[in-house]
Amino acid sequence: MSTAEKKVIAITGAASGTGHALTARLAASGAFAKVIALDEERGDVPGVTWRVVDVRDPLLAQRLSDVDILVHTAFDRSPDTDPRERRTYNVRAAQTVLASAAGSGVQRVVLLSSAAVYGASAANAVPLPEDAPMAAEPDSSIIGDLLEIEEFASRPLHPSMQITTVRPAALAGPGIDTVVTRHFEAPRLLTAKGVPPRWQFCHVEDLVSALELAALGEVSGVVAVGCDGHLTGEEVEEITGKRSFELPAALTFGTAQRLHRLGLTPAPATDLYYVVYPWVVDCAQLRAAGWKPAHDNASTLRALLAESTGRHAVVGRRVGGKEATMATAAGATVAVIGAAAAVRRARKKRRI
Repeated sequence: MSTAEKKVIAITGAASGTGHALTARLAASGAFAKVIALDEERGDVPGVTWRVVDVRDPLLAQRLSDVDILVHTAFDRSPDTDPRERRTYNVRAAQTVLASAAGSGVQRVVLLSSAAVYGASAANAVPLPEDAPMAAEPDSSIIGDLLEIEEFASRPLHPSMQITTVRPAALAGPGIDTVVTRHFEAPRLLTAKGVPPRWQFCHVEDLVSALELAALGEVSGVVAVGCDGHLTGEEVEEITGKRSFELPAALTFGTAQRLHRLGLTPAPATDLYYVVYPWVVDCAQLRAAGWKPAHDNASTLRALLAESTGRHAVVGRRVGGKEATMATAAGATVAVIGAAAAVRRARKKRRI
C-alpha cells in the first residue's frame, strides 16, 4: 500500500489496557499514514501522535479533523467502580466519540464491546452465531452499559460512516480484571444445577489482532472474537486445580441479588449468569478473513490464573484468603453470606 493510500487512525484509551496494546501494534505495523493516540494523559508508546483529551468533551470533534479511522477502546470495566459513575462515563464517552466522529468525517469507527451482550443462558446455542440477538439484561451492570452504547451506535449517525462492533468472549490476559476473572479467584467454582459449564475465553493479544483487522476493513458489521471451541467444566477443574460446587440457580442468584441491593457485592446477580451459563461465540467473520487466534482456551485460562495469583474473591468481591476459604467451604449460601460478613468486617476496620 502506498503512502497516499494509507489512512490516519486514532485510538481512544491509548495510554493503558487494550488501547495501549493496540496503539503499539498499529504503530509498529506501518499500515497507516499516522497513528494518533487519544487519552486523558500522555502514554509511553513511541512513534505516534499523542493528543491529550477527555473523550467525553464535545470539543473532541476538533481533534479528529484529520482522522479517517477511529477505534474506541476507552471503557471502564472495573467491577469496583460505582455503577452510576461508570454508566455515566461509559455511555457519555461512547456517545461523544461516535457523534464527534460523524461530525468530523471519520470514515470507519471500530467499537469495542463484548460478546456478553448476547446474554448468558442455559438455552443458548453453542456456539452463538454473530447475528444472534442481544438478549442480555439491560440492568445496572457493565453489560447494561454496552447494551446502551450499542443501541446508540445502531442509529443513523452519518450515511458515510461505517461502524464495526467487535465483541470478544470472556477476556483474559495482562491487566484484565472483571467479574469473570474474579470467579477464578475463588477457592471453588460455582456451577448451576443441570447446566454443564462451557467456557470460552479471548486473550487480549488476540483481541488486539482482531481490532487491527477491523480497523483495516478486513471485517465489518458485528465481529465476534475468541479462542476456538470451549472448555468443559471438567477441563476447567483440571487446569485450575479447583473443584466446583453445584447449586440451584434460584438460590444462588436470589441470595446474590439481595446482597447486591444491600451494597455488599459489586455486581448484580445477572453478572453471575456469565460464570454458570454458556455464551460461547462463533468467530465466523474472522475465520473467513484468515484470522486464527494465537492462544487456545487452556493457555488463556492459565494466563488468567497467573494474573490473579495471590488474589481471593467471593461473588465478585475481593476478600482475604482465609475469609474466602471459609466462605466457600459449605456451598453458595455460605459463600454469599460469608462474603457479606467479610465486607462488613472490612468496612468496620476502615472506620476505626
